[in-house]
Amino acid sequence: MSDFLPIRAILAPTDFSHHAERAVRFACELAGKFEADLHLLHVLPDTIAPVGPDPSLVTALPAEYYQGAEQDAIDALSKVVAASWNSPKPVKTAVLWGDAVDGITSYAKEHGIDMIVVATHGRTGLSHVLLGSVAERIVREAPCPVLTIRNLEKG
Repeated sequence: MSDFLPIRAILAPTDFSHHAERAVRFACELAGKFEADLHLLHVLPDTIAPVGPDPSLVTALPAEYYQGAEQDAIDALSKVVAASWNSPKPVKTAVLWGDAVDGITSYAKEHGIDMIVVATHGRTGLSHVLLGSVAERIVREAPCPVLTIRNLEKG
């Protein structure tokens, strides 16, 4: 391919949604065409539970919760890529805890990612204002080019 934009490592973050599945498949195809390493990443939100009417009083969940959630995510990542998808190299998987955008951009920096392929959920209006856009923040904060894959289905 081109020396202008060598793509040796592609990151496909996933939340295991239908939208993300489409983006992961696209990332697999790109990884196959560029003979690049494919990294799959899931970021689990830090979970705290309020312990009373004062929202500043919180407690962490038991360690078993975190271990179980992380193992569930690892298991799910191992099943994300269908055997029929084009991915010539072994897929690297990782699970992180924290803010999704921070986790994705930090992972990209630490692992020398050349491109991030991420789904957009297509939120508009009030839901976009209230929920924000993870994809939009990734585009702004990523250390590398970001390819956004839009959901083409209505509904």
